[in-house]
Amino acid sequence: MKLFLSLVFAIIVSSLSAQLNPKIITTIDQESKAIESKVIEWRRHFHQYPELSNREYKTGARIAGFLQQLGLEVKYPVAKTGVVGILRTGKPGPVIALRADIDALPVTERNSLPFASKEKGSYNGQEVDVMHACGHDTHIAMLMGVAQTLVKMKNDLKGTVVFLFQPAEEGAPESEEGGAALMIKEGAMDNPKVDVVFGMHINSITPVGMIKYKPEGTMAAVDKLDIKVTGRQTHGAYPWKGVDPIVASAHIITALQTITSRSMEITKAATVVTIGKISGGVRNNIIPESVEMVGTIRTLDTDMQVQIHELIKRVSENTAEGLGATAEVTITKMYPVTYNDPKLTTWAVPFLERVTGKGKAILAPAVTGAEDFSFFAQKAPGLFFFVGGMAPNSDPTKTAAHHTPDFVIDESGMITGVRAMLNLTLEYMNKK
Repeated sequence: MKLFLSLVFAIIVSSLSAQLNPKIITTIDQESKAIESKVIEWRRHFHQYPELSNREYKTGARIAGFLQQLGLEVKYPVAKTGVVGILRTGKPGPVIALRADIDALPVTERNSLPFASKEKGSYNGQEVDVMHACGHDTHIAMLMGVAQTLVKMKNDLKGTVVFLFQPAEEGAPESEEGGAALMIKEGAMDNPKVDVVFGMHINSITPVGMIKYKPEGTMAAVDKLDIKVTGRQTHGAYPWKGVDPIVASAHIITALQTITSRSMEITKAATVVTIGKISGGVRNNIIPESVEMVGTIRTLDTDMQVQIHELIKRVSENTAEGLGATAEVTITKMYPVTYNDPKLTTWAVPFLERVTGKGKAILAPAVTGAEDFSFFAQKAPGLFFFVGGMAPNSDPTKTAAHHTPDFVIDESGMITGVRAMLNLTLEYMNKK
């Protein structure tokens, strides 16, 4: 059925003819090419000086100063370190929001780039190296390029453009608010009220010049999983005198992996349960009293999200009980499914294909990564798409993934993102 719907969608898209203004097309192409070197320069600066979530002080200040120089109405700081820039054309028309995330990750960069990061920061109380290991530096630079170009093309615009430079997409530090949810809470989507929102993400395993998209659920909901397993402490030489929470935790981890493989309808939508950290014990000959595990849950269907939460709780508690221990399960909802409005996606595809050329704007499967752009798309119809950042003739199976020390982006891919955002913005303004 899904294959049938995908084919129907493709047929509908291919039958549409984009009503493009030739003058605007030419101007977009010329201005995008003219600003490409500046976009690369900006990207290299942000890459060399990354900052962690909710700590993007210099990043936010630099973006705010840039937007002020363009003559935009600027709100800063928003959501601690974020920036909102507003371009009012003075002509009636829609309010279009364009979003870029600005935070980096606690990752040690491992490459020979002349602008490689040597920055450090504090993460969970520990000093860490900091790197733009997910491409947010390119997102900042591309949206700055879009902003400067739209200001230059102001006479061709109508309505209002809201530039959302969002901090803490990777998640605010513990006990802090942040990210898209906090920007929305502080009114970023309400004053002026946004009619439509566009976002994009560079991708290190998608070839330069390509764009990938998907209507409806395109990225997973993400929930944080905490499990505390409690046993009874004893000497490591006499395990029968206590209850070993480490052994119980090992059984729980194994049992959790059967939820997706044996209890979820995997032909309907993907689910993932991952334990990313386990801690317990202080020395080799003591069986500890407790073990704590943290993990992530990914779902693409809201009903399955409810089901998997119930199963994780039941499996964890019953497995622990069977071994004489107890398990306390806490699930914290973080980001909802990133949902692309189907009508908006259908409308946008011809413009994306115009940017890439025929056959290079591709309908792609959903991914189990998550994005807090999802919150913006709950406030207004949204479209989130992926822009190729892999060098030509590269092997995607050997290309470093996001969030890794060897992550790298081919900068020639950024012009595709700039042109895509410009096309979508200008065409939506003239949408009938």
